[in-house]
Amino acid sequence: MSAPIPEQARAVLGEVTTGPLAGLLVADFSRVLAGPFATQILGDFGADVIKVEAPVGDETRGWRPPERDGVSTYYLGINRNKRDVVLDFRDDDDRALAQELARRADIVIENFKPGGLEKFGLDYDSVAATNPSVVYASISGFGSAGGAGLPGYDLIVQAMSGLMSLTGDADGPAYRSGVSVFDIMSGLQSVIGILTALRHRDATGEGQHVEVNLLSTALAGMANHSSTYVAGGTVPYRMGNAHPSLFPYEPLPAKDGDIIIVAATDRQFTALVETLGIPEVGDDERFTTTDARNHNRAELRPLLVEALQQGTIDEWFERLTAAGIACGPIQTIDGGVRLAEKLGLDPIITVGEGDRAVPMIRNAITFSRSKPQYRMPPPTLGEQSDEVRAWLREREEDDR
Repeated sequence: MSAPIPEQARAVLGEVTTGPLAGLLVADFSRVLAGPFATQILGDFGADVIKVEAPVGDETRGWRPPERDGVSTYYLGINRNKRDVVLDFRDDDDRALAQELARRADIVIENFKPGGLEKFGLDYDSVAATNPSVVYASISGFGSAGGAGLPGYDLIVQAMSGLMSLTGDADGPAYRSGVSVFDIMSGLQSVIGILTALRHRDATGEGQHVEVNLLSTALAGMANHSSTYVAGGTVPYRMGNAHPSLFPYEPLPAKDGDIIIVAATDRQFTALVETLGIPEVGDDERFTTTDARNHNRAELRPLLVEALQQGTIDEWFERLTAAGIACGPIQTIDGGVRLAEKLGLDPIITVGEGDRAVPMIRNAITFSRSKPQYRMPPPTLGEQSDEVRAWLREREEDDR
């Protein structure tokens, strides 16, 4: 197995980390979103992540507005707990240092086009030849076989996977998700794959190549819709905010705007109509079962809307919640953050100190023992270049 970072290297690269992934060295050759999101998670749990950037830097550094003190908030949101070194793979010396980093890494992660690192000797086969226990993760848009030539942008995958065909009003144009959902999901899948491969390595000493692509992530992530086609032979279609199998499960208009209401079971529906003051609707045979409500939603919807017009969003949220009915107002992100604060989830953490302090959203996972760490703010371009370069050269000398 790859050895943990030597103690003399730890002294050069910074304080010794703690956590379940402490002692693991990550060579991060990724950029933009999926890869950096994955390596940030690894860093949160103690892995020592070295972010390698070309001289021009990660593209997201320049994706602004929005920004904080001249730095893209896009970049800031996914790059904490990393050290940063600039290496130009076209330069012989820099390429050799990149290869040395990959040779010593426990984990390598990259999202170049499939085959794009072969000419630099940084592809899986080249790295595994000198580091057979490496866990090497590759993220692409459409896989390394037939999809190698296709551009791996989240928007393209949203379009080609079918997600956009499901998003938007039934009689309107297709829309993309407001979030780069498959990039984020692919980052999470990569972490799952890396941790699984590490478990295999712990048991056998063997490394392996972990591959994740956005299209496969999309098809797996659209679980019930994908199953509608592959198991049921039906192509799902756009329904706006409606659910194909449940009603009510969508926004409904109160006196001052829409409120989301979910009644996914017969018991929940009975509680809903009783709280709305229309208990007789629950006795109507057209609405007594989930299947009946689904097929008779055109008749049921106006009855619910008429009752909801008697109160405001806030009034109904309070009353329905007290009755155990799932509901909620449609908020902007600031409302979501405030809700998390109100619920004691402490969504915001500050990473760094003084001028380098950056407010960030905390890691989403809570453990009883393995607490995430927020050691370092997102690095400036090449912030630790001197230290990392010196360490890599020392390691090369040590091996001669």
